[in-house]
Amino acid sequence: MSRALLIVDVQNDFTEGGALAVTGGDAVASAISEFLDAHANDYAVIVASRDWHHAEGDNDGHFHETPDYVDTWPPHCVAGTAGAEYDPLLTVHPVTHHVRKGQGSPAYSMFDGVTDEGSTVGAVLSEAGVLGADVVGIATDHCVRASALDAIAHGVQVRVFTDLVAGVGAESSEAALAELAHAGAQLLESVDA
Repeated sequence: MSRALLIVDVQNDFTEGGALAVTGGDAVASAISEFLDAHANDYAVIVASRDWHHAEGDNDGHFHETPDYVDTWPPHCVAGTAGAEYDPLLTVHPVTHHVRKGQGSPAYSMFDGVTDEGSTVGAVLSEAGVLGADVVGIATDHCVRASALDAIAHGVQVRVFTDLVAGVGAESSEAALAELAHAGAQLLESVDA
């Protein structure tokens, strides 16, 4: 069975010092890099996504001057800015497909984005014959959750490596992981894979 590694939004704006910093983001970036050093060859494809929002406008209500931090957020991951770039602690040379999402829209799931060549994540996985995917990244309770649910909906057997994700809130991250488990995802640490 071909497997994919899906690396969700490990970007400067989501790690320490960023516009929407998630505690533990840098640690997750480093841990994913260590995992890639040991396991990149285990995957048929490695897909990494980035939020890539327009600087102009509110990105379909996603950006707001007084955000509620549920559906609206302060500006973040604006295309072409340092905040939208991968965290420097993340090793990206093994990545086979880079996905940009959120041009003019919220786009929580990497499945809402496209590669530099214009392919969807679903198409990339189908073309590679991927039947299983391991999901890692930021944030557990938002974009990791949405991407894993979409992978399950695409017919892929999903494993979420709980030691390679970081969330915005402890309670909301726990709830997201429980939802993913109920949807059919396997929750485990990367060392147990």
